[in-house]
This record gives sequence, structure tokens and C-alpha cells, in this order.
Amino acid sequence: MERSTIAAQMYTLREFTKTPEALRESLRKVSEIGYQAVQISGIGPMDPKLVKEYADEYGLKICATHVSWDRLVNDLDALAAEHKLWNCKYIGLGGLPGEYQTSQEGYRTFAKLASGIARTLKEQHGLQFVYHNHDFEFERFEDMTGMEILLQESDPEVFGFELDLYWVQAGGGDPVEWIHKVEGRMQAVHFKDMTVLSRKPVFAEIGQGNMNYGAIIEACRKTGVEWHIVEQDVCQRDPFESLEISLNYLHTKLEDEA
Repeated sequence: MERSTIAAQMYTLREFTKTPEALRESLRKVSEIGYQAVQISGIGPMDPKLVKEYADEYGLKICATHVSWDRLVNDLDALAAEHKLWNCKYIGLGGLPGEYQTSQEGYRTFAKLASGIARTLKEQHGLQFVYHNHDFEFERFEDMTGMEILLQESDPEVFGFELDLYWVQAGGGDPVEWIHKVEGRMQAVHFKDMTVLSRKPVFAEIGQGNMNYGAIIEACRKTGVEWHIVEQDVCQRDPFESLEISLNYLHTKLEDEA
């Protein structure tokens, strides 16, 4: 992990990115905090050219996105064109559509459909599909979890993963074990931390919670993760401050490794 490979997930700032003007200001702040890359997700509707213009203005690479399943199914060529405009290789799906969540067969059907889309993205456009999990994928269907079905039934040549390590932990999985399970199929990962308030798990800035980020960072290094994306779904303080706290922690870990 290097400083240039740490990105801010703009979903963290979704309340501050609803208009082009607000997005531009948010990207400025993200750059000033010290990030060199962002993941585009949760922003308001706007011209993709403006998004690229503002990212370039503040020296921010767009490393990945989250897009809707509907666009992947029905608007793939336009979606690919946007990512090429942004020089962004990784097209992320933020979660499993509801109709596939309730059975083994649903997960298998999705894995097959998504693998077909992922192959088109790779072979026709040179882009990589990545799947982002939550906790519900760790529900068991007889002897397998949904995540295990996705891992086994999807095409390993084209179907990638973007593990959200908080949600792996929340689902009862071991983040470090899962990083190794998807080795070779994960170039981008979501970093966030988990703590406890009033006996309930809540999101925390990285290093401010209880997850083992020393072991997590080492596992990402060993498995060749390219992008380390900081996200916090819910912040207990100003979201820009939360992003800064997380980045400072990761920079400290880098300094410790030097």
C-alpha cells in the first residue's frame, strides 16, 4: 500500500455531492485532506464530462465506481464509455439485487448473469467488473453462504470482488481470511472500521475501531490489492473529518512500515 493507492469513497460524502457545484467543492476538500484518488458513488445526476473535469482540476484519479444493476443490464455501452472517459478500469456493483438474495438458485443465477456482463466489459471494453458485498451475503443456504456461492459460481477470469471488510466482519466472516479467498480476483477493497456504542456495532474511522487493520493491510499487500478505498457509511462527526482521520491512520501505518 502506497499513499497514491488510498482513495476516498464519495458515497461517504453523498449529502455533499448532489449538484455539480457541491461535487466540485467536495473534491477540492478531499484533495486538500491528502487523497489522490476517489471512487465515484452516490453523487447527483450530472454530466460525466464535468465529473472528470473536476477530478482533474484537483489531481484526483477516479479509480472505481458503483453503478446500478439496471445500467449494467440495459445501458452497458454508455456505461463503458463513461468509464473510458474517466480512465477508470473498475466498474463496481454496490450490492446484490433483491430478487437474487433469497436462495441458492438466486445467487447462482446472478453469478451467471453478472459473469456474462463482466466478460463483455473485459473483452469488448477492457474494463473490470467488481462486486461489493454487505452482510446479507453471509446468510447460509444449507451448507454454503451466499458469498461462497458467488465465489464458486462466478467466472474467475472476469468476475472480480471489492470486499467491504466492515460488512464481512458484520456478517460473521473473517476479513483477513476473505482477502485471501479472493486473491487474484480483488484489485480494490473497502476499508472501514467497526466499534461498539450502546451495545451495538457502528461504523468508525479506520484505526478508531476494533478491527485488526495491521493484519488486514498485510493481507492486502500479500494478495496484490491495487486500490485501498476508505468509506464510512455513517459518521459520528463531519464526514470530511472522518475521512481525514482514516487517512492519517493509514499514513501512520505506512510510516511504521518504512
